[in-house]
Amino acid sequence: MTGSCQVVFFPMGKTATVVPGTTVLSAIRSAGILVESICGGKGECNKCKVIHVRGDCDAHAPAALRGLTEQEVQKNYCRACQTHVLGDCEFIIPIESRTDSPKILQNHHESVSKIDPAVTKHRIAITHTDSHNLAHRSIQLEGYRGPRPHMTRDQLQRITTSHEACTITVTRSDRFPEVIRIENGDTTARNYGLAIDLGTTTVVGVLVDLNTGRVCAESSVLNQQITHGEELLTRIALAKKEAGLKKLQSAAIDSINAVIRQLTKTSTIDAEDICDACIAGNTVMAWLLHGRDPSPLELVTVEIPREPRIVMAGALGIAINPAARVFCLPDVSRFVGGDAVGDVITSGMNRSGELSMVIDLGTNGEVILGNADWMASVSCASGPAFEGAGISSGMRAMSGAIDHVIIDPASGIVAYTTIGGVKPRGICGSGIIDAAAALVAAGILDFTGRIVSGKPGVRDGPDGPEYVLVAGEKTATGQDILITKNDMAYLIDSKAAACGAIGVLMNKYRVGIADIRHVFLAGAFGAYADTKKIVEFGIIPDFVQATIKGIGNGSLSGACAALLSRNVRDKAADIARRMVYIDLLVDADFIEEYAAAVYIPGKPEYFPRH
Repeated sequence: MTGSCQVVFFPMGKTATVVPGTTVLSAIRSAGILVESICGGKGECNKCKVIHVRGDCDAHAPAALRGLTEQEVQKNYCRACQTHVLGDCEFIIPIESRTDSPKILQNHHESVSKIDPAVTKHRIAITHTDSHNLAHRSIQLEGYRGPRPHMTRDQLQRITTSHEACTITVTRSDRFPEVIRIENGDTTARNYGLAIDLGTTTVVGVLVDLNTGRVCAESSVLNQQITHGEELLTRIALAKKEAGLKKLQSAAIDSINAVIRQLTKTSTIDAEDICDACIAGNTVMAWLLHGRDPSPLELVTVEIPREPRIVMAGALGIAINPAARVFCLPDVSRFVGGDAVGDVITSGMNRSGELSMVIDLGTNGEVILGNADWMASVSCASGPAFEGAGISSGMRAMSGAIDHVIIDPASGIVAYTTIGGVKPRGICGSGIIDAAAALVAAGILDFTGRIVSGKPGVRDGPDGPEYVLVAGEKTATGQDILITKNDMAYLIDSKAAACGAIGVLMNKYRVGIADIRHVFLAGAFGAYADTKKIVEFGIIPDFVQATIKGIGNGSLSGACAALLSRNVRDKAADIARRMVYIDLLVDADFIEEYAAAVYIPGKPEYFPRH
């Protein structure tokens, strides 16, 4: 096959030009369209479904149809990752495959005791003692205290020969202060910084006035890496190839720059005036951002540098002032990164004498136990189930996602709400947790997580009993929204991994549920899920003496705090250095804790009131 093919995607009206033999999923990526693709194109998740309209392709091949319903096959559905373009063709991306209007958690709390940013601006005053000798000219920086900042001879020449007032920008991000910008006139009021949460699924940014700490604008986008796979291990596998690593790095930088474009447009602030940046993300995201091969992170024995990484924005391609330094919150271990350090900073557990626990369950789960004297952490492969992925009718939190569920135990009648108040398209993480807890309460789900045949709403499916949450005539897709036997097995696995990880930490440090005084739930898991249902289903123990508090986007809050305070940057480095990490892959206790947590709710001593 030679030449090229034109592939058109509706309803977007976008076109991709590809060579024959390219998968439709690759063509979708080339067109810059984001679609559901949890497995990254390995043919395992059945989320990248498209409708073949016309043209030459192998949409009817067995691999393209595997796992689809008879109804979907009749409507010309096929799996984009297993369908190959053979000539010019057209496809519809159905509503269930699109990533429309995602509900991205932005709330943050950038509380610092004193604003002391790493970047400051100062007007200069020059005293001329000898107009012909630069060495005899004294440069005074208004409001500056500290060691004399380093500047190049060209910068010195510009300052001393200028015939008008100047303002210089000084950064202390590195080991010594350095002049990174010189402007004519008084521009001290225009001093801005960027805080970014580089998440596995989403990228959230905040533009901050470094003089006052005021938030000027907020924005978020989906991480463009998601079309290459939702899970971290999928991306690590792709990054083993040089082309794959470059794709993932470009996708991360493009996502950050998309956020920056939105921030500058909303605030009308020039990107050149953004002279500092702080980024928080998990270890894999941080390595991919810097173009570093993350394959060593698959090894239990790998040593992870725990110092903050500082690079120039221009070197990374981040679209702010190219001389700005980008400070990345430090990593702790293979899968506990700067985002978890940000959670700790936001929670304040590192400043409290009382025992606290931070729990952040997303695509990857992190749990941290400790106080001001000590901290220990674990990470668990909770999978993306708590974000709506990996479930047959699951979807991320966006318009049409069922986010809360109530089932009347007596009548079996289901009540639900959707994001946006529109017809349901699927069910997101908070809805799945609600539904699972409600199914247990109604006796439709037994303590092993098995769907009980003969109960209201239960029918026989291809893989065993399945529960019809919403019938097809009431959905936006025309298809039933189901909870299947396999869905429950996946959800039970995720909840057992999370509760098991918590159990390992408590056992290692001989801590009982009554010893913990504060539980901080980070991320969307803590913001949107019902705390009562989380405990009822057994995702976390029933901490009978603890106050449970959602801290929102702790990763972003930590990045904001580091942006506004050099002291917080020092604390972040100290937290990363001191935190103990327990790797569950080689920990014998985890097997026992996991095995006990596969039952609902779990170990009796963890759930004394259930």
